Amino acid sequence: MRIGPYQLENRLIVAPMAGVTDLPFRTLCRRLGAGLAVSEMLSSNPKVWDSDKSRSRMDHGGEDGIRSVQIAGAEPELMAQAARFNVERGAQIIDINMGCPAKKVNKKMAGSALMREPDRVKQILDAVVNAVDVPVTLKIRTGWDPEHRNGIEIAQIAEQHGIASLAVHGRTRQCMYKGEAEYDTIAAIKQAVSIPVVANGDIDSPEKARHVLEVTQADAIMIGRAAQGQPWLFREIEHFLRTGTKLSAPSQEEIRGIMLEHLDTLHRFYGEERGLRIARKHVGWYLTHQQQDSVRREFNRLESATAQLEALTRYFDQV
Repeated sequence: MRIGPYQLENRLIVAPMAGVTDLPFRTLCRRLGAGLAVSEMLSSNPKVWDSDKSRSRMDHGGEDGIRSVQIAGAEPELMAQAARFNVERGAQIIDINMGCPAKKVNKKMAGSALMREPDRVKQILDAVVNAVDVPVTLKIRTGWDPEHRNGIEIAQIAEQHGIASLAVHGRTRQCMYKGEAEYDTIAAIKQAVSIPVVANGDIDSPEKARHVLEVTQADAIMIGRAAQGQPWLFREIEHFLRTGTKLSAPSQEEIRGIMLEHLDTLHRFYGEERGLRIARKHVGWYLTHQQQDSVRREFNRLESATAQLEALTRYFDQV
C-alpha cells in the first residue's frame, strides 16, 4: 500500500490508540511486523502542547519507519496549526481523527461527532491539506449511529478534498466497541472511492486478517486492541498472508525478552514515576493473555521501577 510518496513495507497498520501507541509501543510493533504505526491522538488545542503528556506524544526521537501523527479537534484553523506544528517536529503523515467514540472527545464536537457535520468535515480537510506538504489521511467510523450510516458520504468528501488514504472502523459511534464490525459497510466504502481504504475492527488473528481483506477488498488492515499484550500478532499475520502457513507462537523465552525490554523502555521514556504507572497497563495486557491474573494484580501494587523489573524477572524464572 502507498500513502502519497511513502510505500509501506506491508499491509499491516497499528491503529492510533490514546494512551497506548506511544513511541515504545510503536517501535516494538514495527520491529515485530507492522508496516506503519500511527501515533496516539494529539489535541489541536495549543494550550495543552506543553504538558508532559503532549510532549511525550510528540516525541519521535530515534523512531524508524514512516512517522504518522494523528491530530484531533473541531476547529479548522487549529487543526491546520496542529498539522504544521507536528510536521515541523518530524511528522511525515498527518492523520485526522474522526473516529474516536469517547464522550469527552465527542462533547467538543471532535472525533466521530464530526461525522454528523459534513460541511465542517470539508472545512477541516481543506484547512489541514492546504496547511502542510505531507500526505493527510483520515480515520472514520461507519456513521454516528445505525440510523445514520454516512460513511460513504464522508469517504467521498475525503477523496474530493485531498485525503491520501482512509481508515474505517467498522462500527458507528453509538456502537462503541460492541457487536460485530460491519465489514460489508467497509466494502461499500471501498467500492465508492478510488483512494486507498484501510479496514479496522475485530481483527485478532491471521485467519481473520485474511478474511477481512477478502471480504472488504481493502488495501490494508489496521489493528488496535488485539495487539495490546501481543505485539507479535503483526508478525504472525504478515507471515500468514505471505505464505498461507501459520507461524509458531513466540516461546516463553522470547516473550520474556519482549516484556522486559518493553518495561525497561517505558521506564526510560517516561521516567520512573510515570513509567511505572503506564507499565501496569501494558504488562497487565501481556499477563492477561498468559492467564496470569494473580501475577497481574501483584504487579499493579508495586511502587518502583526496580520492583517491577524484579517481579517480572521472578515470574519468568518460575515459569
